[in-house]
This record gives sequence, C-alpha cells and structure tokens, in this order.
Amino acid sequence: MPRIVLVQPQIPPNTGNIARTCAATRTELHLVGPLGFQISDRELKRAGLDYWPYVPFKYHPHLEAFQQYHQHYGGRWLGFSKGGQQNYIQFHYQTDDWLLFGCETQGLPPEVLKLCHATLYIPMAEPGVRSLNLSVSVAVGLFEARKQLNQW
Repeated sequence: MPRIVLVQPQIPPNTGNIARTCAATRTELHLVGPLGFQISDRELKRAGLDYWPYVPFKYHPHLEAFQQYHQHYGGRWLGFSKGGQQNYIQFHYQTDDWLLFGCETQGLPPEVLKLCHATLYIPMAEPGVRSLNLSVSVAVGLFEARKQLNQW
C-alpha cells in the first residue's frame, strides 16, 4: 500500500487532518523533520482527534534518517509539487510507492525533488491559486493511488 511522507510540515492542524485520513485508510504516515511543531503539540492531537492510535506512524528526525529507513523497504519516491512533471491522475501507481509532500509554505525542497523517481502535480483550473491545502493534496493523491490499485 502506498505510504504518505510529510517533509518538514509546519502547521499542526494540517498534519492532524492527514493523520485522520491515514487512520481511515490504514496508511502509514511518515514525518520527516525538522518539524514546525512538537509531536506532542496540543493542536496536532486535537486535529487528529482520538484517531492517533489507528495511525501507523513513524518520525524521522531528518532526511538522511528517512533515506536509511527507506533503503530497507524500497519503493519509489513520488514527489507532489506544483512544478511536477506528470499529472497525478495519469501516473501509474505501485503498491510500494511513497507519496512525498513538502511543507505548507515552500513545498518539497529541491534536494528532495531530485531524489524522486517522479514528480506529480494536481491540476488547478485557476492560475491565481498557488496551491491546495496540504491535507487536501494528500487526500487527493492518496485516494487516486488507492483507486488505481483497487485498495478498498
């Protein structure tokens, strides 16, 4: 099953909402630091409600720690970015994919994008809109991958 990776998230309620999505779908959630909040942050817990026990969760203090963890499991890194090369709907997902999303203000760092096997974008009709909310982007990407892989 694809896994969700948040690289340097900054806003606790977004991460909490993503945790709820991961709990509902039994999807692994990986947080790569540095984070813009403490994992014990009250807002993070409030946004995730009482679903945290149902979230397969792993914290990696920095990118190098996540890279080492990933080497043990394999799979492709798929970076979601406004400047991605492929439409996320037209991409063909695999069960061992890692869906990477960057922080709310900057997106994925360039050094992470370079490590991705593919970069994907979510099309938006209005050019004046810079981006979708992080939790929305994660849900959209995850549900497309699950749909293609018949994971219901």
